[in-house]
Amino acid sequence: MKASTWVHFACHGQQSIDNPVDSALLLSGQEKLKLSDIASVDLPDAELAFLSACQTAMGDDTLPAESLHLAAGMLLAGFRGVIATLWSIQDRDAPRVAHDVYGYMLREGDGRKSEDGSDEAAVALHRAVGRLRDQVGETSFLSWVPWVHFGI
Repeated sequence: MKASTWVHFACHGQQSIDNPVDSALLLSGQEKLKLSDIASVDLPDAELAFLSACQTAMGDDTLPAESLHLAAGMLLAGFRGVIATLWSIQDRDAPRVAHDVYGYMLREGDGRKSEDGSDEAAVALHRAVGRLRDQVGETSFLSWVPWVHFGI
């Protein structure tokens, strides 16, 4: 993560309600990237973290005002924007959303605000979620509602 301005994690996410800093992205093999590890890194050049994994922005319903989750850890580490999920997502939906988000952010011309499109992640996610909603139907809200953007 230190060498990149953008990171994309397409893996499983795991929330630890008993000890939130043990919440983790489950990487290949048995390796875990824990919230405690993420929050302890300083990434001054970080721009966008795309957490295409389950429960990466899920809080604890017993502490609704608390924001201790993987997405918050990415913000604390220095990412300006984070795309995450509020609950478990469907494997078939994640690639669709990622394709549409990156397709919008990396488009040529068309009034882009920055060279790499990183400042348009929220708009890109909004458009991608709208397209997913159109594809799966409005009543299939468990597919399109969990996607969120934090930051700028």
